[in-house]
Amino acid sequence: MRVARFAGDDDPRFGVVGTDGDTPIIAPLKGDPLYAPLELTGEKLPLEDVRLLAPVIPRSKVVCVGKNYVAHAAEMGGEVPQEPLIFLKPNTSVIGPGEPIFYPKQSQNVHFEGELAIVIGRICRNLSREDAPKVIYGYTVANDVTARDLQAKDGQWARAKGFDTFCPIGPWIETDFDPSDVRVRTTLNGEVKQDGRTADMVFDVPAILEYVTSFMTLLPGDIVLTGTPDGVGPMEAGDHVAVTIDGLGTLTNPVVDDE
Repeated sequence: MRVARFAGDDDPRFGVVGTDGDTPIIAPLKGDPLYAPLELTGEKLPLEDVRLLAPVIPRSKVVCVGKNYVAHAAEMGGEVPQEPLIFLKPNTSVIGPGEPIFYPKQSQNVHFEGELAIVIGRICRNLSREDAPKVIYGYTVANDVTARDLQAKDGQWARAKGFDTFCPIGPWIETDFDPSDVRVRTTLNGEVKQDGRTADMVFDVPAILEYVTSFMTLLPGDIVLTGTPDGVGPMEAGDHVAVTIDGLGTLTNPVVDDE
């Protein structure tokens, strides 16, 4: 099931994406599906008539894993960590499909990083590998935008990863999805820059959730980014970046100067 958050002529709502015959539609839901049972309103809206938003706005945090692909660790000039390398993005960095990524004045080297993202559905702490699937609401596509020059300058990643608009996610959450071996591809202005598979992750989804929850409680709506394949590179104002994950869809965002 594909759960989206959208705006039409009223306040943002949630809905289930599907088809009515050959027409893509969204069927609105009553309330927030992370906190209430799924209940359809009975409406059916053409998907082209609504604007998709970030499918979830984390109430708490975005948790990220760094250097989780061997080739990406190598291109960044380092080795794969012995344990998952964890950092955070603020929830204010989250935007949805089609929304602009603002190129900050403080940086001259902003990069794309296409990633698989986990959406947490239940409060969880001290998970085992075996229990990890029980707390996952679904998966979506993400772009861990990074000011690479500030990352090197600061020696830690809060500013480089945390600017407003630096965490595009979408276009929806897929609740029935096997993340073990799917293609992750990023294009810049239509040219393929990243092309990897989640099977190449050093730490898989259960290992990531087991590790993160050993020291941090995850809450419903929290997002966990799982790392990026090699091929990261710079974006400029005027570019369009698109991240596609097989079975999840494509997340596309323009890049604009932060006026």
